[in-house]
Amino acid sequence: MKPIVILGGGFGGLYTALALAKLPSKQIPPIILIDRNDRFLFTPLLYEKITAELETWEIAPKFTELLANTPIHFRLGNVTQINIPDRTVQIISEGTITQLEYSYLVLALGGTTPNVPTEAIPFRTLADCERLEQQLTLLENSDREKIRVVIAGGGTSGVELACKLADRLGERGRIRIVDRNSQILSRSPKVNRQVAEKELARRSVWIDLQTSVVAVRAGGVTLEVKGKEEHLPTDIVLWTVGTISPSWLVQLPIGDGQKIPVNAYLQCPHHPEIFALGDIARFTPPLPATAQTAFQAAQYCAWNLYNSIHNQPLVPFTYIPLGEMVSLGTDRAVAALFDRVGIDGSLGYWIRRLVYFLRMPTIEHQSRILLHYLSTLPTSLTKS
Repeated sequence: MKPIVILGGGFGGLYTALALAKLPSKQIPPIILIDRNDRFLFTPLLYEKITAELETWEIAPKFTELLANTPIHFRLGNVTQINIPDRTVQIISEGTITQLEYSYLVLALGGTTPNVPTEAIPFRTLADCERLEQQLTLLENSDREKIRVVIAGGGTSGVELACKLADRLGERGRIRIVDRNSQILSRSPKVNRQVAEKELARRSVWIDLQTSVVAVRAGGVTLEVKGKEEHLPTDIVLWTVGTISPSWLVQLPIGDGQKIPVNAYLQCPHHPEIFALGDIARFTPPLPATAQTAFQAAQYCAWNLYNSIHNQPLVPFTYIPLGEMVSLGTDRAVAALFDRVGIDGSLGYWIRRLVYFLRMPTIEHQSRILLHYLSTLPTSLTKS
C-alpha cells in the first residue's frame, strides 16, 4: 500500500499526522512526515527563548522524540519536486536524492518572510532566533551605552518582539517599531491593541506609524514618512513583515501563483488525493495564516484522509475563531477570548502559557515540560 506523504512538520503537517495516527489503524497506509528541519517548532513560544523563559527543547523538540511511540515515519530532507501525474515526491537529504510514491499527499510546507534585506533578521525559525541571540549577546558584552533595535512590522510578531527585547535589555534598550498602518495590531481585536499600546508605552518603545523602512544597511536604516526620508543609526533590524508561499510550489498546476486553493474539505480541486493547509492554503472565505488556523485544519485533514481511504463522507472544515493571545514581556500578556473577552496582565500571561502547554503535540512532551517545571519550582520560588 502506497504511503500517505505529509510535506512539512509544522502545526499543519505534524498535527495532521498525529491525529491520523490516533484513528483506528485498519487499512490506513503508512504515514511519512517530511521536513527540512530535525525539530518541530512551536512558533508562538519562540519569543520566550529571547528572554530565557523557555529552553530550546521545550519549544523545539526533535521529531524523532515526538514520534517515537507512533506509527509515523519521519524523513529529514528538502522537497525538490512533486510529480502530480505519477504521484511521486522527490526529496534530497545529505546529498542523496530519494523518490517516494504516495497514495495521498498533504501539503503543509508553511510560508516564509518575503523581501528580507541582507542586513535584517527575520523572526520565523529557530535559526533566526539563534542569530538574534548571537547579536544581542555581542552587543550586551560590549561597552556600548545603548542598544538600538528597529522592528519592521507592528503586527503580533513585532509587538511581542518589542516587549521581550525591552524587558531583556532594560535601560540599555532603545526599541522602535515601524509600521505602514495607522495603528499597531491593525488586524487584532481592539482590546489587544489597547493593552499592547499601554505596555509598549510603559517600556518606552517608540512607535512610528504610517512609516516604511526603505533601506537597511550595516549600522542604520532609512525610513520614509509622508514622502520624506529619515536616516537612523541602529544596531539590529528585525523584519516581521508578510508571509509568502514557496514559489516552486504555487507554480504547480494545483497552485494559483500565490497559494494552493482548496475546497471545503481541504482538497485541491480536480485532485482529491492532495490536501493542503496552513500558510500555503487559499481558503474560501479567507482565513488568517496563523498557528490556530493550521491546528484546527489539521484535525479535519486527518478525518478527511481517513474517510477518503474508507470511502466515507468527508467533513467540511469549520474554522472557529477562538481569539488571539499576545505576549507582552516576561510577565504579562493579553488574551482576547473569542475576540471579545479581554484578559490581560499576569492572568493573561498564565492563560496563554496554559493554553499553549495543552497544545503541545504529545502527552509525553507535555509530561516532560511539566516535570521540568515542577523540578525548578522550588528554585524559582526562592529567587522570587
